[in-house]
Amino acid sequence: MSEPPGATVTLTPSPTADEPPPPLVAQRVLPLRRPGRWIATAVVLVLAAQFVHGLVTNPFYQWDRWSYWFLRPTLLDGLVITLEVTAYSAVLGLIGGVVLALARLSRSPVLRAVSWTYVWVLRSVPLIVVLIFLYNFSALYKTLSIGIPFGPAFFSFDESRLATDMVVAVVGLSLNEAAYAAEVVRGGILSVDQGQHEAAAALGLPKGYQFRRIVFPQALRSIVPNYVNQLIGLIKGTSLVFYVSLLDLFGSAQTMGATYPGDIVPLLLVVTVWYLILTSAVSVVQFYVERHYARGATRGLPPTPLQKLRTGLTGLRARIREEAAV
Repeated sequence: MSEPPGATVTLTPSPTADEPPPPLVAQRVLPLRRPGRWIATAVVLVLAAQFVHGLVTNPFYQWDRWSYWFLRPTLLDGLVITLEVTAYSAVLGLIGGVVLALARLSRSPVLRAVSWTYVWVLRSVPLIVVLIFLYNFSALYKTLSIGIPFGPAFFSFDESRLATDMVVAVVGLSLNEAAYAAEVVRGGILSVDQGQHEAAAALGLPKGYQFRRIVFPQALRSIVPNYVNQLIGLIKGTSLVFYVSLLDLFGSAQTMGATYPGDIVPLLLVVTVWYLILTSAVSVVQFYVERHYARGATRGLPPTPLQKLRTGLTGLRARIREEAAV
């Protein structure tokens, strides 16, 4: 806008070349205000406090009975069975998954079809149906034999003696787990760069050697973290073995709940806490496994929870010091 006629105009003297420039003054950078985030945080904190208050003060939870049942030998025996079933099923399921994935990736159309059909059926049928079907397997086949197909049998086993409750539970969970593990393993193998396959083939290495020394070690970077994540679902799936008469953690709590009807809620809380402990332990293992296999794939390793806490405290201390200085 131009100045009116006759107005006095004050000109700021420009520094000459001989004068030093004025010193720079440090100015504080104000963070952007985010009122929506603060309101959402306050609402979440109020709801969380209300939930914890109800959890602590509601006498219906009977926390004294919870402390009584938490370390009872009956439930600890069920916890041991849960761990055993999980361990056996995880190992057998992973072995079955590797075999199915290799069959799915083979050049044989028969192996590909059989593997695809197995994965399709086992992923479509609920786990509880598989367990109950195996539990009644002796009604279909009284004995199991080893011998020549459609010929004489060398050894025969009584199926009812062989299929104990533990065996039925492990076999059922392993069959179901193998179907999911097969897709995890197949996805890991397919994630290996095609150039690695071509380079190994160009060297004239045998197929088995290529898979063992080149392809599979690289595929483990994708397989292991995903399969450890799969174990969390397996731990929770073991609660279904109660329906084949195996008293795991959940089955033991159900049995005690039938004997002591007034303690059903404390018993369910005990089971909940134990499953939280088990899945949390697996989650910690999963974090460090993913962190281990992230080496070479990312520029820096993700920080551990302790490192995050230390960084957060350092930043908070620096911010408080700046606020005090202003």
